[in-house]
Amino acid sequence: MTQAKTLTANELQQVLDYTADHSFAMRNRMILLFSFWSGMRVGEIASLRVADVVDAGGKVKAEIKLAAEQTKGKHARTVFLSQKLRDELQVYCDIRAVKDRKQSFFLTAGGKPFSANVMTQHFFWLYRKAGVDGASSHSGRRTFITTLASKGIGVRVLASLAGHRSIAVTQCYIDVNDDMKRNAVELV
Repeated sequence: MTQAKTLTANELQQVLDYTADHSFAMRNRMILLFSFWSGMRVGEIASLRVADVVDAGGKVKAEIKLAAEQTKGKHARTVFLSQKLRDELQVYCDIRAVKDRKQSFFLTAGGKPFSANVMTQHFFWLYRKAGVDGASSHSGRRTFITTLASKGIGVRVLASLAGHRSIAVTQCYIDVNDDMKRNAVELV
């Protein structure tokens, strides 16, 4: 099986621009940004409840505690959210103003919770309609890991952020490109 495509900043912007002009623009933007800026798996994103993301006062949390049943490997983990993701999420949460903290954080057009499978298909169609070939629901996660690796973040930290129990798995996610190699030789 081929690996998910890592997206360039321009390709991510292309998808975000596409979503801005279509139905459920804010929701789709948030789903994409969760993937690209937190490295969460599609199933983890689909499993989120309002209480996972927002505290009782309506403020977006800096850390999301995923229960074992929300993760692929059935191991609870903490997802750290950057300030830029928290700022975007806060706007989304303020507009949605959901009172039921048990409600799914992301709902389909029909008002139902996303399943991992439906959200995977949703990513596929967003990328396809935006004109980004080869991208999948795993592209954001892979781009997240590759971007941090290119900025010098160590593989052990990357593995922990990704929820991998083996650094060998994390290493497979890192897409080495010519810019990374150019930057590396300049360190000599």
